[in-house]
Amino acid sequence: MGYYLDFEKPLEELETKIEELKKLSDGTEIDIASEIKRLEKKAKELRIEIFSNLTPWQKTMIARHPERPYTLDYISMIADDFIELHGDRRFADDPAIVGGVGKINGISMVIIGHQKGRGTKERIYRNFGQPNPEGYRKALRLMKLAERFRMPIVTFIDTPGAYPGIGAEERGQAEAIATNLMEMSRLRTPIVSIVIGEGGSGGALALSVADRLYMLEHSVYSVISPEGCAAILWRKGGELTPDDFSKAAEALKLTADDLKSFKIIDDIIAEPLGGAHREPEVTAKNILEFISKALETLQQKSPSKLIEERYKKMRKIGSLISSTPST
Repeated sequence: MGYYLDFEKPLEELETKIEELKKLSDGTEIDIASEIKRLEKKAKELRIEIFSNLTPWQKTMIARHPERPYTLDYISMIADDFIELHGDRRFADDPAIVGGVGKINGISMVIIGHQKGRGTKERIYRNFGQPNPEGYRKALRLMKLAERFRMPIVTFIDTPGAYPGIGAEERGQAEAIATNLMEMSRLRTPIVSIVIGEGGSGGALALSVADRLYMLEHSVYSVISPEGCAAILWRKGGELTPDDFSKAAEALKLTADDLKSFKIIDDIIAEPLGGAHREPEVTAKNILEFISKALETLQQKSPSKLIEERYKKMRKIGSLISSTPST
């Protein structure tokens, strides 16, 4: 059985029982197929009930699910002939960001994304998906390569945020992110970005200045994590609780539905019932459809038109309310 989140415990009990009954029926004359079928129907109904009433904090936990597909998983499912490229040509290679050249639907393109890693050893190697400045500089180097050879760019966003260590700050973390924002805004090639898990702060924004920005149904995209927000607002010497995180997640408006209503993202990519990790191939197929549809439109536009529309898209984010001070 897989990993279950706290709010999935009733589902875990049912699915564990189903697996036990299946093992019991193997190689025996006991016919319990009808009971298994009944429990499977009950499990599906329970899953629908749970996942149709998720809170923002629960969606955050799904976005961080340890079995959720990561960038390299999606690349292996939707891209052909992918060749990973390494290094920023200045300092080092950052494993927290992966990128290279591959083909999607026969079209050569540059694919870049955050990579968190599975298991303790790989997570440490990938720095838990928190890039250093050299990661963003590597990404920008690959984007410039795409522009030079007129290849579209696809980015996958999945990071809790840029790494805040002393070394990262000494090597210009803020400058690296700011440079990516500036350069991506004027790249003369189509850019499609997809939030596949966590989209945390500037660490996510540095790969998501795009012509089309999509989010998976159970991903999140925010200026700060719920835990960080709660710590700033409510920690007064005591320990924070999950209720504090839930309240912060609600206030941050970080779900795909929230961001689509604010017109920050262009659309939401559906996930299988239970999350992307339940059926990764189905999720990858849905992502592929959105990428293909977006590029079909974007590749018909001239470079100058792309830049003009990208500029207008960024300028429209947010709103301003003015009022006359009372006397």
